[in-house]
Amino acid sequence: MINSVNFIHKDHQYKSVFFETFGCQMNKLDAELSLGLLQEEGYRIVDKVDEADVILFNTCSVRQHAEDKVYSHLGALKILKKNHPDVIVGVLGCMAQKDGEAIFKRMPHVDLVCGTRMFSQLPELLLKIRNHGSHVLAIDENQIVNVKRVVTYRPNIYQAFVTVMRGCDNFCSYCIVPYVRGREISRTIADIKEEAQALVLNGCKEITLLGQNINSYGKGLDGNITLGDLLSELNDLAGLERIRFVTSHPADMSRDLIRTMCRLEKVCEHLHMPAQSGSDDVLKKMRRGYTAGYYREFVRYARELIPHLTVASDFIVGFPGETEEDFQETVRLMEDIRFQNCFIFKYSPRTGTKAAELKDDVPDEAKRARNIKLLELQKHISLEENKKIVGKEVQVFVEGASKSDPNRLSGRTRQNHIVVFNGSQELVGKLVGVVIHEVTDLTLFGKLTSCL
Repeated sequence: MINSVNFIHKDHQYKSVFFETFGCQMNKLDAELSLGLLQEEGYRIVDKVDEADVILFNTCSVRQHAEDKVYSHLGALKILKKNHPDVIVGVLGCMAQKDGEAIFKRMPHVDLVCGTRMFSQLPELLLKIRNHGSHVLAIDENQIVNVKRVVTYRPNIYQAFVTVMRGCDNFCSYCIVPYVRGREISRTIADIKEEAQALVLNGCKEITLLGQNINSYGKGLDGNITLGDLLSELNDLAGLERIRFVTSHPADMSRDLIRTMCRLEKVCEHLHMPAQSGSDDVLKKMRRGYTAGYYREFVRYARELIPHLTVASDFIVGFPGETEEDFQETVRLMEDIRFQNCFIFKYSPRTGTKAAELKDDVPDEAKRARNIKLLELQKHISLEENKKIVGKEVQVFVEGASKSDPNRLSGRTRQNHIVVFNGSQELVGKLVGVVIHEVTDLTLFGKLTSCL
């Protein structure tokens, strides 16, 4: 949950909202922007559903599991809604955009279904429900997303996500994103830079640029604008220490971008670039637009220019028609690239996508076995790679207390390693040096040596 303070609405009535987010970083930022709007309208944020008079779920549709989880949460609210009919229950985001009216039919106690392009109207939609009753549907597919940001409202004052573009034009055969997020639309550099400057003036030191397909940034803007141009502009912002960006589609990555990363000192040496499969046959069915050989060659080139570059990936196992040999090709790609970490998913068909028309012919037990094997392999690779850092000093941006041990601090290296070490709270938001003395596959542990 994002923390907030209490505010009084202009009508002098307290209003409270419980907000839970599922899915990607874009969803988390949409939640932050939405809560900022509600905060300005006097809502206070609560951590328990039974303390709220508005309950909102910001949803994800990329995996069936994510949707099932939301419906489970909604089902659990039936009794609460029956006992407290004035409580507003809303479904926001990708699942709302995809399912629309069907959500009301399945869950009649839901009052609001608000799609991915309608967040800016959330306060008005809630007011409409209070004044005129439930079952308000807001999923305009042509609405331009323009949410005024409250820069003072974010989970960590020293870090921020910034949306630079929305939507995706790739239409990978398994992916629902283009249908629920729409086509690619880029914000201007001037608009992004103005937001980034406001964030920095409010204390932000690290910005992560977000886009469903961020390598296509610039599409629709006047002139030949690229992500590299945006990174160059932000690199000059005084007070900004680090810049990250996600998510990168391999087919849209350019060597120009790698060369730009190489010369900009604030851009971190890390790429999240989902490979999805190591089999050319599967990649073709996925409509990914590249081969495993291309992926290998691009990473090789990138690491030649940026020796300390780390690469993270996503993989789908059990895609329709995936044979054991196809899966072994994925294993070989993982072994060759030696990813820093990977998100690994079992394939589940998404209604409306091209892959949903294919026979889901890989048995579930095979999907589970392949999933487990890749997870174990990645854990082994991550541990081996992390052991190479033992004894070395790394630069860490201190994010706050460690989740596993509140008495210690946690932060990240430029390469996105999580580092835990002893230190005082005064170091939060600062760059420090830490010598690593112990590692797991997920975390580096070390001793503070300097404040940079």
